[in-house]
Parts: sequence; C-alpha cells; structure tokens
Amino acid sequence: MSTVVLPSVYVAGVGMTPTGKFLDRSIKQLTADAVNAALADAGLATADIQAAYFSNATQGVLEGQTMVRGQIALRPLGIEGIPVYNLENACASASSAFNLAVQAVRSGEVEVALAIGAEKMFCADKAKMFSVFDGAWDLQNIEGNKTTLLAMGSGIEPPEGSTSKAPYSLFMDIYAAFGRFHMREFGTTQRQFAAVAAKNHGHSAHNPLAQYRNTYTIEQVLDAPPITYPLTLPMCAPISDGAAAAVVCSEAALARLADRRRAVRVLASVVATGTTRKPEDVGQHITVKASKLAYERAGVGPQEISVAEVHDATAIGEIVQSENLGFCEFGAGGALAESGATTIGGRIPINTSGGLESKGHPIGATGIGQLHELVTQLRGEAGARQVQGARLAMAENGGGLYGIEEAVCAITILGR
Repeated sequence: MSTVVLPSVYVAGVGMTPTGKFLDRSIKQLTADAVNAALADAGLATADIQAAYFSNATQGVLEGQTMVRGQIALRPLGIEGIPVYNLENACASASSAFNLAVQAVRSGEVEVALAIGAEKMFCADKAKMFSVFDGAWDLQNIEGNKTTLLAMGSGIEPPEGSTSKAPYSLFMDIYAAFGRFHMREFGTTQRQFAAVAAKNHGHSAHNPLAQYRNTYTIEQVLDAPPITYPLTLPMCAPISDGAAAAVVCSEAALARLADRRRAVRVLASVVATGTTRKPEDVGQHITVKASKLAYERAGVGPQEISVAEVHDATAIGEIVQSENLGFCEFGAGGALAESGATTIGGRIPINTSGGLESKGHPIGATGIGQLHELVTQLRGEAGARQVQGARLAMAENGGGLYGIEEAVCAITILGR
C-alpha cells in the first residue's frame, strides 16, 4: 500500500491579547484585538479569509449569547459572507477550531482559514462565574461522577488544614484526586507538584501576555494558601479573560505572502474523545492514544520534540500529561519536573509561556494561546524565554470530564 502524502498546511500568522481580568472589554473587542494581530502577523487582510472557526465556551452561560457567537463577534471586523462555524468543546474548544481550520485548508476547500478563540469569564456575579464549569461533565449522573472520580484519591489522607475554607470549584477536588492517585500509585510528592508550579511561574515572568508574572520558589508554593490537598493556590489556573487567533493557509497561499519565512508547518492536528478504562490502565489514557496518532502522522517521536505546551489546569495535569506524551515513563513525571528537565534550558521545556497556571486559562481561547507560544518559539522570537534551536513543538489541550479522564483531547505538532 502506498503512503498517502497530505498537502502541507501552515500557520501564517498568530495573535493574542494579554490574559487577565478585563471588565471593560467585550468579547467583540477581545476578538478584534487577536484577529487584527494575527492578520497583521501574516501580512493578510480580512478579505483574504475564506472560512472562520470561532470558539467560545462560556458566553452562553454568562451573557446568554448562543448559536451565532462567531458571526456576531466577527462581522464588526468585516468578516462576513463566508462560512463561520461556532465551536464549543470545553477547554479544548480553540484547539478544535484550529483542527477544523487545518482540515478545511488541507482538503482544498479553502486556501486561507481563521481559527479564533475568545473568552470573557469575569463578571460581577461570582456564583454565576464559577457555574460555567458545571456543564463540563454528565449532568444526568452527577453523584456517580463524584463517587467515581473522587474515589481515585482514596488511600492518601489530606493533612489537617490542607483544604480551603473559602469556596472553590469542585473540579479542583477532582484534580486533587488525580494527584493523590498519582501519589499512591507512583510515589509522587506534593513537592514535585510544587516544582511544576514554581517553574511555570518562573517562565511567565518573561511573558508580557501572562496573567501572573510573579515568581515563586518551591517552598513558597508549598506555603501558599491551600485549595485542596495536594493543591495550593499557585498550582491552579485562574479565571481569565482573553483571545487568541491563528491564520492557517495552504502552500499556494503561502507562496503569495510577502514574508513566507516566518510560517510554521502543521505536522499533525488530532482531536479525540475519551474512552472507557480502569484508572490503573494509564497506558490507555486518551492523551496517550491521541499523541501516538499525532507522532505517527508527523513522522516524529517524543524524543524529537523541542518544546511543549500542555494543559496544566493544575500542576498535577502537567505531570500526568508529560508522561502521556511520552516525555518520560509512567510515574516519572514528578521526578522529571523536579530535576529541572522541563525548565527552559532543560531536556524538554514544558509550558514556556507560564502555562495555564500563570499565563491564564480563558477556556475558549486556551488552545490557540498554546499555539501562539509555540509558533513564537519556533520562529525564535520568544526573547528571554526562548528555547534555543527549537525545531519541533507540541501542544496538548484537554477539556471536560467523562468517566475518569478528559472528554476531549487535542494534540498539535508544529515544525519549521
């Protein structure tokens, strides 16, 4: 059987707003900032866009805007008359929009497509603000979800005083259960989770777009206010506003650009949904399966990746995903982080942007925000956080929960 050679697809331009709390900025304004930046970066105009994929996960809950969010956000920019698709796929919404933009270009249907994610999560009603997460699992089986997921943390007793007295998202209890499972099964320590957080906050100090730019030592992370054991506040991603955009194009369109040298090639873009498995079957995690497919399509292996952005809604997530992506053996993610291997200058720098923990986590924009960082790295334009000689970059973006793992996983591999 002959090998099918797929047409090349490129990221010609990226744009991203700062991430943070912007009560005076609307979805339309954030979208405009990111799209205009991406088009300027690519050297293109709105008239060049032939299809647009708009991702957002919370506007329906917070503002009541549903069904046509993308059309409403993009028309003020002059983006009209073309296909505009609205994507909601939990925290992997933006990566899903990017995946569909890549498919549209690769199929030959269009030569230039726009993927855009925008999110405005801060609002005056805090209870409503935190309710945006409530629909990210099976609402017909809430008690069953809790029982199954929280049971993963059994066997590790939280120390006295290690749970916040202030309200926090139930999903932090679930991440904590994932962490205690890892501690019980592999001997991972709270200090190793703290090492991830300290590293990511150190990276974000050099990222002008990051929500938090303060540095922490491991000891400061451990001494910070508790959320729920083993998590402390700096180990957890914040509520965030922000937007990010990517212009995807074909080789024919790329040839028409004034500056083609800064384009980055899309080697693989994979989206997969979770499967039914037992907790101890870590080798069957959806990220493992999706990343293997991405490596196969890209024709590379984990040892060749220069830099990665992974979905660290908490520091626990980074350790788990570093194993799932093949950067180390299962159970060795904590030691990998503690060794400094995932720091800029280490063997496999992870979350050079600061990650979700400190760069921020505007849900519907997060996946393209990851790609913004990786494109910047591959171009050699990351300044003080630059990974020297970066040639291959990988993003992992997960969303929602179903069973004992993410409901959806998106993997992207980019290269120069």
